[in-house]
Amino acid sequence: MRNATRISFNPRYPDIPALREKARRRIPAFAFDYLDGGCNAGENLERNRKDLQEIVLQPRYLEAFPGCRLETTLFGQTYAAPFGVAPVGLQGLIWPGSPEILARMAAERRLPFVLSTVSTASLETIATLTEGQAWFQYYHPASDTVRDHLLERARAAGYSVLVLLCDTPTFGYRPREIRRGLSMPPRWNASNILQALGRPAWLAQTLRTGVPRFANLEPYMPKQMDLAGLGRFMDGFFEKRMTREKIAYIRDRWPGTLVLKGVSTVQDAETARSLGLDGIIVSNHGGRQLDVGPSAISDLQHIAPAVGQDLTVMMDSGLRSGTDLARALACGAEAGFLGRAFMYGVAALGSRGGAQVAGLLETQLRQVMEQLGCPDPAQFTHFR
Repeated sequence: MRNATRISFNPRYPDIPALREKARRRIPAFAFDYLDGGCNAGENLERNRKDLQEIVLQPRYLEAFPGCRLETTLFGQTYAAPFGVAPVGLQGLIWPGSPEILARMAAERRLPFVLSTVSTASLETIATLTEGQAWFQYYHPASDTVRDHLLERARAAGYSVLVLLCDTPTFGYRPREIRRGLSMPPRWNASNILQALGRPAWLAQTLRTGVPRFANLEPYMPKQMDLAGLGRFMDGFFEKRMTREKIAYIRDRWPGTLVLKGVSTVQDAETARSLGLDGIIVSNHGGRQLDVGPSAISDLQHIAPAVGQDLTVMMDSGLRSGTDLARALACGAEAGFLGRAFMYGVAALGSRGGAQVAGLLETQLRQVMEQLGCPDPAQFTHFR
C-alpha cells in the first residue's frame, strides 16, 4: 500500500533523531555538547523522555470524524499549530545566525518564537524580523536600572508577550560543557580549535557571520572586556532567583501578556495566578538545571488541572516529535515549545533546518490526530 502521508519536509531526515545525528557530524563537539547535554549525570534529561513515552492515548475508530485542524489561539493570537520555538541561549554558537533563521521561519509559518535574553541576536533585530510577533524570555538583572531599561527596550520593540524565567537560581553544573571549555569564562584550547577546523561548513559560516556575542547584553557590558572579565560580568549581571516581589513589580509595569516559565509545582503556579500573570510554561529547563527533579510532563499532570481554568498552561522540556506534542496536549498543555529539536534542524541543514522541523512536527501531529479521531488540539484531553 502506498504511503499517503502528506510530506512537507525533506524525506532524507524524517525525524528529529536523524537531524540530531546530522548536527552532531556538522558542528564542533563543544557546540553539540552545549546543545545536547543536561546537568550533572543527565538523569533528568532522560527522565523527561522516559516519562513522556509512558503517556498513551486511546483512539476512537468508529466515531464520525470530519477532519482535524492544528490552529491554536494563545493570548488572543491565532497560530498555525500548537507548538513554537523555545528560547535557547548562545544560539549562534551552535549554528551562526540561527536565531534569525528560526525567527523568520516562525513568522512565515505563524508559530510563536521565544527569544532568550542570552541569545546571540538582539531583541530589536528579532522584533523586526517577526514584525513584533516574537516573545521575549527575560532573565532578571541585578541592577534596577538595567531591569527597567531592558523592559522598556522590549516594550518599545513591540513585544506583547514577556516570559519571566524562574528556574535558574543557580547556573546548572554541566560537566560536558566544562570539559569542552564552555564554562565561564570560556576556555579555548588546542582541542576546541581542532574541532572547529574539522567542521568547515560551521567555521566558514562563523567567519561570515562573526563571533557569537550576547547581543542583548552589549549595552551594559564594559568596553574591551577580556574572557576573564566576561566571566565576572555574567556572574554578577543577573539576580538569578525570581521572587514574588520581582514578579509583582514587573506585572505593574508590563502592559502586555506576562508568562512565567520554569514552573514545576502547583504552589508556584497558584502564585503566578495570584500575581495576575496570564500564563505559565511548565518546564525544567530541558533537564539542564536540576538532575534530582521530576520530569516536566509529570509536573504538567498536576499543574494543568489546578490552574488551567485561569491560566494559559504550556510546556517545554523533553518534546522531540509531534507524538510528544500530542502527549503534552493530552495532559493539559495548550501548546508545547521545543528548543533542541529546532536547533538540531538548523545545525544540520542551516537556513532550511527550521522549516524542516516545523514540517515534521506538523505532519506527525496531524497523523496522530487523524488516527485518534481528534479534531482540534484542545480536544486531546478526551483521548487519555
